[in-house]
Amino acid sequence: MEIRDVERLATSIKKSINQVIVGKDEIIDLMLVALFSSSHVLLDDVPGTGKTVLAKTMAKSLGTSFNRIQFTPDLLPTDLTGIQFYNQKSGEFEFRPGPLFSNIVLADEINRATPRTQSSLLECMEERQVTIDGVTHSLSRPFMVIATQNPVESQGTFPLPEAQLDRFLIRISMGYPSKEEGIEILKRFKEKSPLSTIEAIVNEHDLIQAQDVYSDVYVNDDILNYLMDIVEKTRTHPDIELGVSPRGSQALLKAIQVYAILQGRDYVEPDDIKKMALPVLSHRIVSNQLYQQTATNEQILEGIINSVKAPVEGDFKEKGSHLL
Repeated sequence: MEIRDVERLATSIKKSINQVIVGKDEIIDLMLVALFSSSHVLLDDVPGTGKTVLAKTMAKSLGTSFNRIQFTPDLLPTDLTGIQFYNQKSGEFEFRPGPLFSNIVLADEINRATPRTQSSLLECMEERQVTIDGVTHSLSRPFMVIATQNPVESQGTFPLPEAQLDRFLIRISMGYPSKEEGIEILKRFKEKSPLSTIEAIVNEHDLIQAQDVYSDVYVNDDILNYLMDIVEKTRTHPDIELGVSPRGSQALLKAIQVYAILQGRDYVEPDDIKKMALPVLSHRIVSNQLYQQTATNEQILEGIINSVKAPVEGDFKEKGSHLL
């Protein structure tokens, strides 16, 4: 599969999702960036903004297996990973896989589970495998975790630690729709949910092939220097206690390569970094307590991006590169 094929496939998936989701083109683009980079997404917003509907719509547009897990305080790690049970007929222990053994996993209200259960996701999200009773079980490709959480409700929740947040390529806030979008939502859902009409438009084999293409997108040294200037600034900024890690810089590189494909290019431009830096890096920095009272991570990061000089217009294309 070539870069132009991935761009066409992404357009088809986006069109399918738009049958249900109203006015969230940029949000859908971010979901597709995570999908085609074999990464994970955290949908972080108040209840009722369409987080679960968006996750379900994307999953239904893909011809892959899907499981939804409702996270609760009494959920155990084995409820996710599966168990070894004794089969009396065969006289042997057998493995019964849990809901994580699926291509697309919706972790609904992930911050309602205890830290012990949350930590059971670390291995599967990073290494695409699950270890149970000393036996490692590989997860099939594609594998993507779409998690949702409510950031404003604290009772009965357990905040995700930095190590868990770092496993998500992108954190997305849905936001409220405009009045016009709200009217369109009411019309679409007046009689029945349009989600029931969504059909799969890509099979598992093609999706796996598409996920291997982004590394072919050209990134010149000026772009890499610009990316690292932003990352380095987060590590020395006086209002940031913990800056972006090497894993975070690699995540941003991966994201801008996929985003370039969605824009119909086989090379990265400085604007791609400006577009992707906030959703990829904002949850990877920890601001000091004094500054947290007056500003958010996004505001700090916006200031850093605005203060770092971007490469001037130049030859960002590889020799022989062209617009798709």
